[in-house]
Amino acid sequence: MSDAHAVTADLDALVALFYRRPGDLGRFEEVDSRDLSRDYRMLLAHDSHMTVTVERFHNCPVDVRVLETKLTGSHYARKILLTRQTDGVVVQFGIMRLDFSVVSPEVRREVESQSSPLGRILIQHNVLRTVQLTKLWRVTPGDDLRPLLNLPPGQITHGRTAVIHFGGEPAVELLEIVTPV
Repeated sequence: MSDAHAVTADLDALVALFYRRPGDLGRFEEVDSRDLSRDYRMLLAHDSHMTVTVERFHNCPVDVRVLETKLTGSHYARKILLTRQTDGVVVQFGIMRLDFSVVSPEVRREVESQSSPLGRILIQHNVLRTVQLTKLWRVTPGDDLRPLLNLPPGQITHGRTAVIHFGGEPAVELLEIVTPV
C-alpha cells in the first residue's frame, strides 16, 4: 500500500495490512444500523471514539494489547485488542492506520509506546478531531479472530469502519469489531 493513499477506512485495505487471506479474520456483510440490536447500535452506530464508548458500555476502563504493528513511511498501523481492566476480558478487536505526519512528536511517542488506546491518547493530548462512521458490518469471525474474541465457530458479531479527522483532514483509518453482546 502506498504511503500516499487516500484515508478512506476501506475494509479490504485495512484487513490486507495484517492478513494475506481476509477469510482468516472473518467474513463481512455490510448492514444498516436498523439491523443491529440496541446494544450493538450503542456500541457501533455513532461518531465517537470506541475507547470512550466501550468504557461506558462495560462500566470500566480498558487497556490496549498490541498484537502486531507495521510502519511504512509516515504511516503506522497496529492490530489490537481492548480488554477490560477489571477482569482482562476482550471487548474489542481493531486495526488502525495513523498518518504520523499529522501528529505531534509527543503523540507519536505515546502511540508507539503501545501503552494506551489511541482514543485516550488523542483525548489526553487535546488533538482536534472528529470521528466519522463509514460502514457497519455483520462479522462472521474467521480462524484468527475467533480465538482472539474467545468465540465458538459460527458465533456472529458486529463491527464498523471509521475515519478520524484531525483539524478537518482524514488522519486515521479504523476497523473495530466488538465482542458479542
